[in-house]
Amino acid sequence: MNPYTDPSRVRGALNSIGVRPSKSMGQNFLIDPTPLKLALEHAEVNTNDVVVEVGPGLGVLTWELLNAAGQVISIELDPRLAGRLRTEFADRPLTIVESDVLEIAPSAMLAAAGLPADTAYKLVANIPYAITSPLLRHFLEGDSPPSLMMVLMQWEVANRITAKPGDLSILAHSVQLYATAEIIARVPAASFLPAPAVDSALVLMRRRPTNTVPTAPKALFKVIRAGFSQARKKLINSLTGGLAGQGFGKEQVLAAIVQAEIDPNLRAEVLTLEQWAKLTETLGIATK
Repeated sequence: MNPYTDPSRVRGALNSIGVRPSKSMGQNFLIDPTPLKLALEHAEVNTNDVVVEVGPGLGVLTWELLNAAGQVISIELDPRLAGRLRTEFADRPLTIVESDVLEIAPSAMLAAAGLPADTAYKLVANIPYAITSPLLRHFLEGDSPPSLMMVLMQWEVANRITAKPGDLSILAHSVQLYATAEIIARVPAASFLPAPAVDSALVLMRRRPTNTVPTAPKALFKVIRAGFSQARKKLINSLTGGLAGQGFGKEQVLAAIVQAEIDPNLRAEVLTLEQWAKLTETLGIATK
């Protein structure tokens, strides 16, 4: 049984190193073993795997990963927690990288463990809510993206990421361009110490062999962000407003929308990645 799911042990460990859980750092410690087992099962973690973990905390997930994977790389920002992990798992195949995960490239994480940048790896993590969106982009768009990501995140964000046409967002597109995404399980707030204000979800993201559309991501998201710049407005109005500072007039935008065979009266959340890609092409954004 995982010893790090014992609430009294968690409190004692935090007290011993002088850590009071920080809301700003998203320090909510998992004390329910069920999500851990589901995460490893659905991520299909085995002894051949290199696994990157973000925010290991006291080591509740680290313990599980070390018992299942061949090698684990844990990224921890808090030096007190990093120091404790080094002591707790001193004799295990664990590399601890003391850093802000958003400030270190995935290839550098692998290099810290003596691995080349093209090493296949999985990301399995209970991530701080506040950095969910930038963290996902950091790995999906990074120099050495993982083949698979199993992430414990806020329930509302999980639903946004896995949304279907009609309820799409910039975040949904930024994930679905690179990966498939599905919710594996809902994790109640009571599964953590201290309990957050909302429930969480386990989300499995598998990297696609090729991106959903071949359009250059930088150009594509310039158009998508412009389209979502004025929520709930018709596409013709939101896109015109979003592109106003880039030399596009309303007539030019309307012509591009029509050429892309899209109804200008639709709202941004209805459009698929394929439609955004076609619109990027007809606007000529990639060449501007």
